[in-house]
Amino acid sequence: MLSNIRILLVATTHPGNIGATARAMKNMGLTDLGLVTPKIFPSDEADARAAGAEDILQNAQVFNSLDEALADRQQIIGASARLRAVTWPQLNPKQCAEKVIADSHLKTAILFGRERTGLSNEELERCHYLLHIPCNPAFSSLNVAAAVQVVAYELFQAALEKSSASPMPITDEEKANGEEMESFHEHLLETLFAIGFLHERKSSPMLIRRLRRIFNRSALEKTDIHILRGILATIQKKTSRHQTPINTP
Repeated sequence: MLSNIRILLVATTHPGNIGATARAMKNMGLTDLGLVTPKIFPSDEADARAAGAEDILQNAQVFNSLDEALADRQQIIGASARLRAVTWPQLNPKQCAEKVIADSHLKTAILFGRERTGLSNEELERCHYLLHIPCNPAFSSLNVAAAVQVVAYELFQAALEKSSASPMPITDEEKANGEEMESFHEHLLETLFAIGFLHERKSSPMLIRRLRRIFNRSALEKTDIHILRGILATIQKKTSRHQTPINTP
């Protein structure tokens, strides 16, 4: 039930946080650790902080980009310590755990960002949901490994509750993964620029961000992606046919 969950640390600076994350994961039955461009790894400090969870570190996948780390993920959740200008669907740790375990057939990534700055807006735009851990407003900065521990505990508890309940049949079609969603977003923007809905100089990044949010929130399936991209391809063909030819002497 927990095997489809990938804990993904993005651009971690301190290797001790990687080791402490591995320990937090093993305490709660999580095994899939992903690292996107860590500053230092492998590391003796990470091994020491893992304290018995060295197998999690040994099996950790190191990715050269976030695109690579999310390519096969069908549900993406990003931890954020602050609210964003564009309201993204937001979950607290308990809600996050309940959703992830309810959708345990989906390959899920839960992203945790840099120690000082967290995840960038561009990285959070890749997410279907934002995860916010309520803290003391006077001191709301939470260590990344501590944040993982909070979320991992809730995941473990939600998994225990589900395992004691009657299993529900899974009838959903296969969800689109990160690579397919990103390719669709690129195709959508390309088409919107081609038909003049978006303009390089006039279009606000906020508008593009809102467009991305609409489709991320829809939890598109693979069939949905095929239909939408077919529509976009048809629009592009119709547009290219009606373009005025350039007269040459």
